[in-house]
Amino acid sequence: MRPTVNDLTLGQRLYERLEAFARHSEDEGKLTRTFLSGAHKAAADELAGWMRAAGMKVETDAIGNVVGRYEATTSGAPCLMLGSHIDTVRDAGKYDGNMGVLAALACVEAFHQAGDRFPFAIEVVAFGDEEGVRFPVTLSGSRAIAGSFDTTTLSLRDKDGISLREALVAFGCDPARIGQIARKREQILAFVELHIEQGPVLEDEGLAVGAVTAINGASRLSVEVKGVANHAGTVPMHLRRDALAAAAEMMLAVEARGRAEAELVATVGRVDVMPGAINVIPGLVRFTMDVRSPSDAARRRAVADIDRRIAEIAQARGVESAITLTHEAAACRCAPELVEAIGGAIARAGLAVKRLPSGAGHDAMAFSRLCPVGMIFVRCEKGISHNPAEAITIEDADISMRVLMDFIKNFDAEKPSPPFRGERVG
Repeated sequence: MRPTVNDLTLGQRLYERLEAFARHSEDEGKLTRTFLSGAHKAAADELAGWMRAAGMKVETDAIGNVVGRYEATTSGAPCLMLGSHIDTVRDAGKYDGNMGVLAALACVEAFHQAGDRFPFAIEVVAFGDEEGVRFPVTLSGSRAIAGSFDTTTLSLRDKDGISLREALVAFGCDPARIGQIARKREQILAFVELHIEQGPVLEDEGLAVGAVTAINGASRLSVEVKGVANHAGTVPMHLRRDALAAAAEMMLAVEARGRAEAELVATVGRVDVMPGAINVIPGLVRFTMDVRSPSDAARRRAVADIDRRIAEIAQARGVESAITLTHEAAACRCAPELVEAIGGAIARAGLAVKRLPSGAGHDAMAFSRLCPVGMIFVRCEKGISHNPAEAITIEDADISMRVLMDFIKNFDAEKPSPPFRGERVG
C-alpha cells in the first residue's frame, strides 16, 4: 500500500481542492449551498467526476446523495462507509462537511493510484442535507441510507413554496425510490466521518486531530414568560410584574446549570421582548434554550432542573411561565472499537490521543442504530464554524489525511462492532 504521492502532497491537494470546491455557491462572494439548489447540483456533478477518476463506481441516489464505491478485492463485499455533507449554512465556511467528503475521496485516489484494494469496499458518500437550511428537516440523506427517512417530510415546503418532493424531481431524483436506497446491516461494516471540530478544544490543547467518543444529545425548548406591560415611569419597582427581569434571572439559571456539570452545555440563543418600547415595562418575553450532553440521562436531568428553577422564579416574581419542547435528539455513542482504532492511527502519526465528545450534530448520528459509527475531529482555528472565518491549516489537512489513510489500511473487517442500541450511561 504505497501511495505514489507523499502525505504532504495529499494534504496540500486536499486543501486546494476544498478551496476550489467552495466556488459552488448560490451567493456571489460568499458560500451558500443549500439542499437541491443549483449550486448543490454543480458541486455534486463535479464530485461525481472526481470519484470516477479515482476508480469508483458512482451514482446520485434517490435523495440526492452522491455515492462512490471503490470495490473490494472480492466484488460485492460489505463496505467501510466514509463521508459527510456538502450542503452548507448561509454565508458558510469552506470546511464544515466538505472536508470529510474530499478527504475520503483523496484517500481513495491514493489507493487507486497505487493499485491497492482491501477485503472490504470503501464507499464515499456526500450527503445533501445535514444543515436543514432549505427545508425544515435535517439529515435527510443519511437517514435515507440508514433506513429511517420519514416520507411525510416530502410534503414540507421551502420559503418559496417548493416541496421537498418537487425539489427532488427537479434535481433529477425519483422520490418514490427513496426506500430502496436503505442499506441492510450486513452491507455496512462501519460508518466513519472526518469533520472539523467546530469547537476550541483541540486548538486549546495544541492538537491537530482527536477521536470522538460520542455525539451529544440535544433538547431544544421554547420558554414564554408573561408579566404585565405598564408605564415605565409610574409603576414602583416593588409593584411591577416585569417579564424581562424575570426572564433574565431564568436565563442566568440556564447558564448556571450548564456550568454545573462536566460535558453539559446550556444556551439561550434567541430572545424576543414585547412590546419592546423604551418607556414600557416588558409584558411578554419568549426565549429559546438548547441543552446538550453526551449523556441522555444527564441532559434530561438538567432540563428537569431548569424547568423547576424557571417555575420557582416565575412564582417569586409574580409572572407566568410556560415551557415547550421543540426538538429532542438522543446522544450517539461512537463504537469503542472504532474510537480505539482511530486513536491508534493518531498515535502512529506520533501525536497525543485526545478523546472528546462532539457538541454538534452530524450525519453519523443517523447510522448509530444501523452500524458502528466513528468520527475523527480536525482542529479549526479558534473553534469557529458556520462562519466565513472557518479555517484549517495545510499542516492539519496533511495530518488528518495520514490518520484517515492509516485507519483505513488497518481497519479490521473481521471484528465489526454491534450498532449502538442504548443511551450512554452517565
